[in-house]
Amino acid sequence: MADVNFTFVTEFILMGLTDYEELRVFLFILFLLIYVISLVGNLGMFFLIYITPKLHTPMYQFLRSLSFVDAWYSSVFAPIMLMNFFVEKQTISLSACIVQYFLFALLVTTEGFLLAAMAYDRYVAIVNPLVYTVAMTKIVCVGLVLGSFVGGLINSLTHTIGLMKLSFCGPNVINHFFCDLPPLLKLSCSDASMNELLLLVFSGVIAMTTLLTVMISYIFIVVAILRIHSAAGRRKAFSTCASHLTAVTLLYGSVSFSYIQPSSQYSLEQEKVVSVFYTLVVPMLNPLIYSLRNKEVKYAVKRAMEMKCFPC
Repeated sequence: MADVNFTFVTEFILMGLTDYEELRVFLFILFLLIYVISLVGNLGMFFLIYITPKLHTPMYQFLRSLSFVDAWYSSVFAPIMLMNFFVEKQTISLSACIVQYFLFALLVTTEGFLLAAMAYDRYVAIVNPLVYTVAMTKIVCVGLVLGSFVGGLINSLTHTIGLMKLSFCGPNVINHFFCDLPPLLKLSCSDASMNELLLLVFSGVIAMTTLLTVMISYIFIVVAILRIHSAAGRRKAFSTCASHLTAVTLLYGSVSFSYIQPSSQYSLEQEKVVSVFYTLVVPMLNPLIYSLRNKEVKYAVKRAMEMKCFPC
């Protein structure tokens, strides 16, 4: 048999979002603005909860963890994307590509588990308010947060280790703006069928588990709220849950569209559009969603500004 020479890929070329030169400046300004708002909003929420004793409750500790995750989450993609708008050859090394995917999988999975934990917290607070302080102790709260990160780590390591076992011998062009797993699997010259199966199974199980937790929690929550005799009490309870439901819908709707589908129906062009939403827009919207509808957060911001806690 004749020897076959393989040139193993050491770097990838990212195609980015668009090939149109005239759109690059506009997109750079747009995504820079989104990234700045995301960082300011999430880091601001994180430190606001930290310095406000009144917000040291389980609900806000989960929100602080969510803000921490979102600040890192958007930072995994935005700096490289913004830089590549003005670089002629948008390259990324194989090792950097794997690290980027590892962080992405870790943070997006952790966020999903945190949203499920927040739904459980609201369930206990509204359905069983008399046992809330006993059921949602500091140890339980910390355990749910750590469990979310552990779940994210397990999912991320599973896919990253599988990715590291694959060989890439050309082509090396990724039709995306970051190193996502589906386009990487399409470039592998190894058999990636097991990786595709693991992606479908893990994404499906995690999405269904966390989403069922949210749905079941809110079924009981809605029943409990409808039993409240006071109209003002019902409005307050619904208002508390509306922000969380909005955040859940935005994340799960966009991520599920991208990952829970057979590879034969997968479209890279659709994926790029949807992934902009769940990688950059959702982390920006989360602090706005939770602050605009929350009187306690608004009051804490007002108090912080009056006390000049934030330097000018």
